[in-house]
Amino acid sequence: MLDFKKFKKIDGITFILLLALVAVGTIAVYDATQHSDLRGIYWNQIIMFLTFCIPMFLIALLDYHVLISRLAYILYGIVIILLVMVLFMGSTLNGATRWISIGGFQLQPSEMMKVVTILLGVHLLKKHQGKELRSFRDIAPIMAVFFVPLLLILKQPDLGTGLVFIGIMLGMLWIGNIRASYMVIGFVGCSLLVLTIFGLYFYNEELLAKIIHPHQLARIQSFLDPTSDPDKSWHVDNAILAIGSGQLSGSDGKYLEGGFIPYAYSDSIFVVIGHRYGFIGSSVLILLFFLLIWRLVGIARDSRDLAGTYLVVGVLGMFIFQIFVNIGMHIGLLPLTGISLPFISYGGSSMLTNLIAIGLALSVHAYKNDIPYDDL
Repeated sequence: MLDFKKFKKIDGITFILLLALVAVGTIAVYDATQHSDLRGIYWNQIIMFLTFCIPMFLIALLDYHVLISRLAYILYGIVIILLVMVLFMGSTLNGATRWISIGGFQLQPSEMMKVVTILLGVHLLKKHQGKELRSFRDIAPIMAVFFVPLLLILKQPDLGTGLVFIGIMLGMLWIGNIRASYMVIGFVGCSLLVLTIFGLYFYNEELLAKIIHPHQLARIQSFLDPTSDPDKSWHVDNAILAIGSGQLSGSDGKYLEGGFIPYAYSDSIFVVIGHRYGFIGSSVLILLFFLLIWRLVGIARDSRDLAGTYLVVGVLGMFIFQIFVNIGMHIGLLPLTGISLPFISYGGSSMLTNLIAIGLALSVHAYKNDIPYDDL
């Protein structure tokens, strides 16, 4: 099933951009931890990348049609079971239960669920052969694929990761040719939900406090009214101050000492880059992300079957949503939530998931001129 002859067809530009991003991430992790007890974990970042490149290349050499047609339901079921196991026997950190220990490795199934959900979503979408998704019967199964893991992830609780599934779903429904009126209805519904939350915060905060978790309410408060409680907006205020202190070309990194920026090596890694390397460093990082997205768009465009296009668009939805939200929340454009920056934040599960996603895109590129597996 693996075709090693396809190795020469792996897209070199995508891999070079990937190397550049991981290099930036490793440098940022080093800067974030050199004055802390976690000093030296940047070596783990390098080791994880080199190790997880193996499954990335194996997936790139595997015809993606096999994964979509034969393994999508099986993989989906396995990771759903892992998500259920997390609720009963998962490891808890900072009030959230998101990990299970497998052979000494702390696996976060919600990360793996992103890729598996994309595969099953593609499997369902390709049955329509590009025809417009018109009825509830067309759309409901696809939405269920995303909402089942979303509900399990919200139980952990992990709103940030859960929202990624919404971003992926919207991207795949759009490329899957959903009726424009449905997208408008969905946009209006989401807007009304956001306005309702904002309205409740200003006019009936007690009711809002009964609906959402206390830490979620604190993040909404720090976003809408940061001066009302400096303690709750401390993280975002410090992030903005640190990024601003980087100015054009960066600073000496003094704000990275003493826990001034919480989780600087993981979710807040963009703050490290903005602080240490300034506007220039941040711009280089955003440019690398733009080039990677541009390259993936090209792979989706050049795919000769809809399944390949759907698959890469799902990967794009995952990356774009995480990049936009992670950067936006640290410069005050979005409420703070726990979400990693692809290939930059420290974390084994996120690195593995992101490399597998790249492997899927590389498979689409390598097999773009082949007859789809289903047609053999």
